[in-house]
Amino acid sequence: MNHFLTLEGLREQAGAWEAELGSWVGQLGGHVKRAEARERVGAYLRGLLGEVERRNSWQLSEYQGEAHPYGFQHLLNRARWDEQGVRDAVRQRVYEALKDAAGVLVVDETGFIKKGIHSAGVKRQYSGTAGRIENAQIGVFLGYASCWGQGLLDRALFVPREWSEDRARCRRAGIPDEVVHQPKTELARQMLVRALDSGVSARWVTADALYGDDFRLRWMLEERGQGYVLAVSRKAYVWQGCKQRKVGKLLEALRGDAQARWSRLSAGAGSQGPREYDWTCLAVNPPPFEGWQRAVLVRRSLDAEQEMQAFFIFASNGTELADLALAAGARWNIERCFQESKSQLGLDQYEVRTWTGWHRHITLVMAAYALLVTLRRHQLKKNLLLSLGGQCPWSSLWPSCDGGCVSLPSPGDAEGLNRRYSGAAGVGYTNASLSSTTG
Repeated sequence: MNHFLTLEGLREQAGAWEAELGSWVGQLGGHVKRAEARERVGAYLRGLLGEVERRNSWQLSEYQGEAHPYGFQHLLNRARWDEQGVRDAVRQRVYEALKDAAGVLVVDETGFIKKGIHSAGVKRQYSGTAGRIENAQIGVFLGYASCWGQGLLDRALFVPREWSEDRARCRRAGIPDEVVHQPKTELARQMLVRALDSGVSARWVTADALYGDDFRLRWMLEERGQGYVLAVSRKAYVWQGCKQRKVGKLLEALRGDAQARWSRLSAGAGSQGPREYDWTCLAVNPPPFEGWQRAVLVRRSLDAEQEMQAFFIFASNGTELADLALAAGARWNIERCFQESKSQLGLDQYEVRTWTGWHRHITLVMAAYALLVTLRRHQLKKNLLLSLGGQCPWSSLWPSCDGGCVSLPSPGDAEGLNRRYSGAAGVGYTNASLSSTTG
């Protein structure tokens, strides 16, 4: 990929976009009434975008030539400004930069490893960041991905039950009295409702099994006519006829079914080319919504273990299996958001303990990331079609793509990405509709 199109390359060039940065700070200033706080917000964003080793209050202050961190600490913890309004502005900017008819909303969480016991919501809990149980805070995030790239729309700090039951501890960490323990799935539901109510449109919502197993989350999306491709665990249940069946049992039966029809499809591009799997769909009872159908999508790995992963599907009639495979594979985009915003913008480098401080730092990092998302889109739109001779190598993956792809695969990779089906024996065509594979 062209270095300038990477987040690191864009950050290095941020000085050349001072007018864009100044305009963005001005827009955010509408949610920061006091002049001093507005100046601090601008300085904080410039520090996040600058060449700073660790983006905490101390080093950001040194970057600005200040002798102490009190100004930035005040901004994050005590200054009067509307971080929720800034979040809304970030969501709108990211969506306007990336919106596409094939766009995907992605829910996921990430951990923030901590050493002490005083940071809001911290406890020993499983962190996907560490891959084990660690002393950590957990943030739930909503992202948006399309052929133009990916960005973060919303965030919420998870409050464990034991914190919620100790209100004195909550007050010491600045957690408002009205904030109580809510499951991560409920935090995700609230963020999705905020996004959809604000006008964000996506073809799909995708998430891992923690969220896919939650019936209330799925039902909310169905009532709104919002398609989804949600991973589910083997413990989840589904109705087939008059019987409720466990997903694990369905997968066991499928493994032994020699007549099952599989299609070899790409779930999107990976570092080594297309991420190919075998896919099939299993019919389940239809939803009470005309023009829509439910199904269990199954992904099977191509290695000797043939590991299977199930997804619950809510899709319009006639949806192609290839589209479902791409939607299922779109969740990796939010992992890229986490990696870029942590390594390049200091998402996890804060040294604040309070509820307000966490949300404000995270929101300002999202604002800096939103600026770079916009710059990347502008640069792509200006140069990419010309450099590719007017041909978009990702058009098969994002049907509505007009050439603004983020990654530039080699010619060999592009040829692989455009393969719509495999001729291997026993593998079906990829343009089969959902109804034809579940029948």
